[in-house]
Amino acid sequence: MMKNKKEGNGEPNEAIPEAMRESRLKKEVRCFIFCTVGALVMAFNLKSFVSTGGLFPGGFSGATLLIIRALEKFVGLTLPYSAVYLPLNLIPIYFGVRYLGKRFTIYSIYVIILSSVMTDMLPKVHITYDILLICIFGGLINGAAISLCLYVGASGGGTDFISIYLSEKKGIDAWNYILMGNVCILVIAGLMFGWDKPLYSIVYQFCTTQVIQTLFKRYNKHTLFIITDMPEAVYGRIHDLTNHDATLFRGEGFYQGTERSMIYSVVSSEEVNMLVKEIKEIDPHAFINVWKTEQLAGRFYKRPND
Repeated sequence: MMKNKKEGNGEPNEAIPEAMRESRLKKEVRCFIFCTVGALVMAFNLKSFVSTGGLFPGGFSGATLLIIRALEKFVGLTLPYSAVYLPLNLIPIYFGVRYLGKRFTIYSIYVIILSSVMTDMLPKVHITYDILLICIFGGLINGAAISLCLYVGASGGGTDFISIYLSEKKGIDAWNYILMGNVCILVIAGLMFGWDKPLYSIVYQFCTTQVIQTLFKRYNKHTLFIITDMPEAVYGRIHDLTNHDATLFRGEGFYQGTERSMIYSVVSSEEVNMLVKEIKEIDPHAFINVWKTEQLAGRFYKRPND
């Protein structure tokens, strides 16, 4: 394998580390910008749509608003949003530091602090009083804000930490557990404040979930079945680009009666389109079948958060 050298003197090329540092810096700047925008949008959404509609969003935000509104109604004590939301996130932050990586946790803490502080500082903005529009557009905006943070390797805090921890470390689909937690919040809210706002909050939470599932696909998986005459080259590209392995099957094509090779590999959903394009460049005649993988047991490479 040829080594990178400077022309004429045979010294190591120092441009590569410099390029890597620049790439790393750009990545961190992008992450900071995305997290900042995501946190500000979350805060704006809470002070406009959620506050106007009296909704209870899912996760720790919903629990925070439930506690604040309960104290106001039954005790007459008004607490700022950050005074409740920040302490609630201490346990999820612990899971993040210990299991999910320092970089992921640091950026997530930044989002948690900025969003909670800005929620207290921003004035209430009443965009619309139509409760159905509030539920739909508030949920869409919230899902987009959370997806911005997840896209660059951070989270909005709360149940995001728990969901990612269970997905990465335990191989458990955390949605059912989070759903049960949200149901408990809505039931308590219904008993305390009446059932109309908690029921409307279900629409809000559904819209949020659908946006996240559409925009953020890192933890979804797809299975590739690739029939190709160039199995070694195709496998090499899959492994180099995704770090995933594959299994090779040998068979016979019915139509031509010739030996064919089929590669079986499971990849994350966000890698599918890129891999299909790359495989088609290697073998334009490759036949590729993509299946959505509902459940997977066994070793599967997960890109680290740091």
